Amino acid sequence: MPPREDPIRGIVLAVGATMQFAIADTTAKFLSTSLPIVEIAWIRYVIFVVVGLALVRPASVAALRTRDPGWQVLRGFCVVGSSVLFVYGIRSMTMAQATTISFLSPLVVTVLSIPLLGEVVGVRRWAAVAAGMVGMLIVVRPGAGSFDPAALFGVASSCCWAIALIITRKLAGRDTPGVTVLWSASVGTAVLTVLLPFEAVWPEWWQIGLAGLLGVLSAGGQFMVVLAHQHATASMLAPFFYVQLLWVIVSGWLVFGNLPDRWTLVGAGVIVSSGLYTAHRERIRRRAALRAGT
Repeated sequence: MPPREDPIRGIVLAVGATMQFAIADTTAKFLSTSLPIVEIAWIRYVIFVVVGLALVRPASVAALRTRDPGWQVLRGFCVVGSSVLFVYGIRSMTMAQATTISFLSPLVVTVLSIPLLGEVVGVRRWAAVAAGMVGMLIVVRPGAGSFDPAALFGVASSCCWAIALIITRKLAGRDTPGVTVLWSASVGTAVLTVLLPFEAVWPEWWQIGLAGLLGVLSAGGQFMVVLAHQHATASMLAPFFYVQLLWVIVSGWLVFGNLPDRWTLVGAGVIVSSGLYTAHRERIRRRAALRAGT
């Protein structure tokens, strides 16, 4: 059965997810100065699995079955890849820079929707994608003295998250949000458990506590993203995910005393504008398709 459309609920869930992600990202950046990134991610994903089990509350193993195991495993790889790569990037960048680069995801979704969803992308949407890439170049400034190679981690993280978003929509209505979250958590935990012995250290109690908080916030945010896509289309939700930039500017200033420079703000403006236009064109395309089908 296809998901029931409830745009307002989807928007509220999306905005709530951005707040949780912003707090989680701030916590991850803080922890990355004292703990290996893989270890931070592993603790986070163990909590992720626990929260996923609580969401599903399975009466039997059958309750954990998915109709699309291949897509669920791929989504799990993409989500854990996005998470780990993002923390590698944010460790040496400001919160605003890293988050701005992550906003490339909706534009990457447009590009990947051609091979993965069979969509046709028009000239205007391609122009918006090109503008977004220009905005990204303004933020990272390759060739300038301020260029940080860590930005490449952010770009790779955005690509992984874009694929995860496409898969999320493909799974909407086929698996429950809890099952999707649990599969992503389980795949990520398996990957990180293999990598953990190579750089693990014994954490302090407060580090375990913060990593646990990070896990709860990340799992809650993931669940809200999945649930939001059950109630609204990706193009409708896309503009509201940009609210995360406001949260990270505030948290970056409160925790690290960092404020974005003017070029980061200019680049963010270009990327957000191109993303909003892409969402607008997607909404128009959707309405035209609906009219054609009536």
